[in-house]
Amino acid sequence: MNWAGASSSGKSRSTNRDFKDCLRNRKIVPFSGAPKLVGKEIAAALEDLEEARDRYQHLRYKYATINSYYAIFHAARALLYSRGFRERGHFCLAVAVDALFVEPGILDSRFLGTMKEGMGLREEADYGGLFSKERAEELLLRADEFLREARAILERKRP
Repeated sequence: MNWAGASSSGKSRSTNRDFKDCLRNRKIVPFSGAPKLVGKEIAAALEDLEEARDRYQHLRYKYATINSYYAIFHAARALLYSRGFRERGHFCLAVAVDALFVEPGILDSRFLGTMKEGMGLREEADYGGLFSKERAEELLLRADEFLREARAILERKRP
């Protein structure tokens, strides 16, 4: 993943280019059925968050980390679906969240940072066996916050 060029505010000079590349490469595609799936994605996010809490409580920090990231992933996907798009890849999902929600000021850039950090922590836990109680706990708290914010955005969008 290339997050080069991102500033501390989460904005990136290359966001528009990355978004256009994702569209051109069909990693983000218009999907007319997407809005109907928003609720399913929020339900999946809630389920993953509950699973992350359970695994954390049972000292399963690797899986608490992984499930926390997937709670973020599904909440982000719900946001994307609300705009009528579907992603094909974690990187392009983050690019789309940046372009469609962070840049217009709908979502604070710290949530994009949470998503990117969570993606990295999930990969480290899943593929590298690198995880800790502290990192699992922090990501769990931030996943809960991300999901609450995504739900608030989706509620404001309702007519």
